[in-house]
Amino acid sequence: MTQETLECVEITTGPDPKHAIIWMHGLGADANDFVPIVPELPIQGAPSIRFVFPNAPIQPVTINNGMAMRSWYDISTADLVRREDENGIRQSEQAIKALVARENIRGIPTENIVLAGFSQGCAMAIHTGLRLNEKLAGIVCLSGYLPLLDKVADESSSANQSTRIFMAHGTMDPVVPIERAKESYKWLTNNGYQVTWQEYPMPHSVCMEEVTDIGAFLVEVLKA
Repeated sequence: MTQETLECVEITTGPDPKHAIIWMHGLGADANDFVPIVPELPIQGAPSIRFVFPNAPIQPVTINNGMAMRSWYDISTADLVRREDENGIRQSEQAIKALVARENIRGIPTENIVLAGFSQGCAMAIHTGLRLNEKLAGIVCLSGYLPLLDKVADESSSANQSTRIFMAHGTMDPVVPIERAKESYKWLTNNGYQVTWQEYPMPHSVCMEEVTDIGAFLVEVLKA
């Protein structure tokens, strides 16, 4: 997988942005999935931002009877963590790192970039963010979890040890159980990461209260 395979939808909130948010969609969705959230975010106090919404590659997904769909990696079991697709996760990690590098070339330093994602896209945002060798502005993790948990300690970069992380989850999520997210949150806090945790009375989705909280987090970390 190379950088060229990731087509992106891009939105800028103002001229000459020096900040970027790379936002990964969930399993079976596409780059347009979170485009409508941009005008809803209360980010009036933030600098100009380039939102980058990449498309995951199309590939068969075992848990969905092998149907081909946009997916960052294969999922074999409903608990998400048995028989993890390590190869697929690492391929997508490289593709996302290539998008960060592209923003660097376009004049946006890594310290002004936020990695964000929903569900499987959340897994990729936190997986990649912890391994980046340059500090990010922040990481936004929505309705997801930290994959390859037993390998993170050995592979994480000190560059993002102090990077702010926003984690949010629905209490009625039937797709990614909230226990899975809490397990990731516990690991992160036990290992010294700065995590803001929020729960909302919702299923596997996004609610307006959450959008408000995301906006406040983005204004904070991008202005810092």
